[in-house]
Amino acid sequence: MIQAFIDAKQQFVNYLQTEKNYSSLTIEHYIHDLEHFYVFLNKEGVGDLKEVDDVHTRLYLVQLHQEKYSRSSVSRKISSLRSFFSFLQREELQSVNPMSYVLHPKKEGRLPHFFYENEMEQLFSACEGESALDLRNKAILELLYGTGIRVSECTTIEMKDIDLAMSTLLVKGKGKKERYVPFGEFARNALTEYVNKSRPQLLKEELYSSLFINHRGKPFTARGIRHMLSNLINKTSLTASIHPHMLRHTFATHLLNNGADLRTVQELLGHAHLSSTQLYTHVTKEHLRRTYNSFHPRA
Repeated sequence: MIQAFIDAKQQFVNYLQTEKNYSSLTIEHYIHDLEHFYVFLNKEGVGDLKEVDDVHTRLYLVQLHQEKYSRSSVSRKISSLRSFFSFLQREELQSVNPMSYVLHPKKEGRLPHFFYENEMEQLFSACEGESALDLRNKAILELLYGTGIRVSECTTIEMKDIDLAMSTLLVKGKGKKERYVPFGEFARNALTEYVNKSRPQLLKEELYSSLFINHRGKPFTARGIRHMLSNLINKTSLTASIHPHMLRHTFATHLLNNGADLRTVQELLGHAHLSSTQLYTHVTKEHLRRTYNSFHPRA
């Protein structure tokens, strides 16, 4: 089964790349999910993908539960496998889709974490300085908070994608979809200072088209940005941990708290569906409830 699985997986990956235009990160998730399922099948003694039936899928879900996967992770694995078997059906390599009738677990009702405005001020204070890295870190923080872009989108920005005069940025989002995003005066000033003073120092010998450069003179990675943000928060009195997506959550929450309409926020975030953006309305309602309970004399 090993070679047959490898061949089927490679055909599926080619389909995701050429027909679906999925990003490399999304495809990595698909591959990881398929390989996890393959290990399960191998342990169950399944010798052919055509032998997979609803009994195996139920046993697999039990295993995921025993391994304490979150509901969102289980749901993603179900989607990955359903897409995989649908592709095999389309290519006439499989007669049935054993994942067709598997239900997604109910989503967990967790609200996205975000920073309050005074907490953001602490983060900005932590990256004040005149060194090349200080200027770069401030520019990244201003851009992530000022645009709500994903960290993966941030690392793919090239010099030609940013227009400092018009304060706009061309963002390459999921599925290779592109959108223009505006940014404000704070981000423009930080980016201008970084591009003029810091970036030429960081580039060193080799020339790269990437906007953000690391201390080795190479394009800044998502891992590098996460590490940089962790170092920043350690310089503050904040006790929360930080990940780049929190700045995206903060961007959306602050816009809605200050009166922005949902459709505009959806477009700025690059969400395909409004339901993805509506999650932030729950955050703002929770914020209002806490404020009311804290300050109203009869709360």
